[in-house]
Amino acid sequence: HDVESRGLGDVYKRQTLYQKELKSNYKILLLFLVVITMYSSIIIAMYDPDMNSSLEILAKSMPQIFAAFGMMNIATTLLDFITNYLYGFILIVFPFLLSVILCYRLIGKYIDHGSMAYLLATPLSRQQFMMTQLMVLLTALVIVVIYAFVFISIYAWLTVKDASIDMISFLSVNIGLLGIHCLLGSLCYLSCALFNEAKLSIGFGAGLGIVFILIQMLSDVSQQFEILNYLTPLTLFDPQSLSSGEYQAFVYVFILFVSALLLFGIGQCLFKKRDLPL
Repeated sequence: HDVESRGLGDVYKRQTLYQKELKSNYKILLLFLVVITMYSSIIIAMYDPDMNSSLEILAKSMPQIFAAFGMMNIATTLLDFITNYLYGFILIVFPFLLSVILCYRLIGKYIDHGSMAYLLATPLSRQQFMMTQLMVLLTALVIVVIYAFVFISIYAWLTVKDASIDMISFLSVNIGLLGIHCLLGSLCYLSCALFNEAKLSIGFGAGLGIVFILIQMLSDVSQQFEILNYLTPLTLFDPQSLSSGEYQAFVYVFILFVSALLLFGIGQCLFKKRDLPL
């Protein structure tokens, strides 16, 4: 009976902290959803099958710029257009920035401000704390991806005439998007679990993510830099291949999720054993 009572108490404490953190960070989440809404609306409004040839000419006139932002693939359908102009850069960068901010607010600020002692004195174990904060982060990422999927689908259906999206293919792209953001988020999570100072807890995870994005952009600009694809996990997220249903693309997504799970686990283990400035 005592064990059962303690178990229910642990669940209640974690639920209370989970709800508190969601309430504290929902405005930031809403801000990023508004940004995604704005960019998605603009990109979808630009779709016109009759203008594809014009966009192709424009891309050929500025190949480095289009390639750097992952927009060199020729769009033959609405789904191709969306994955080309939204999932190649915009929906990579903004959710990643959300992960950076949330990881600091969920973990880094408590360590940096020396207020971790108050949380752990509730009593709340380190593992319970880290698991709860992880659930908040994952909840935010899932909300962002689901929102992007639902909003883009509905907005395209309402505004684009005589065009449709293969929903199964589009769902596959969004599962891949969640995979890459789980991995990028795990880097930020691990960073905040390792370092005490804000500049390090933010800088390490955010810095790695930015480096990966820059490497991806550089590798797309010229064939001379294609070897750089092996230095960034962003290569494992291929929206075009996912929308085409290629088996290898799904294997890469599986690798993203497994890698993220490992990094989340490493972060929790290291945080559990490390000295904290209480």
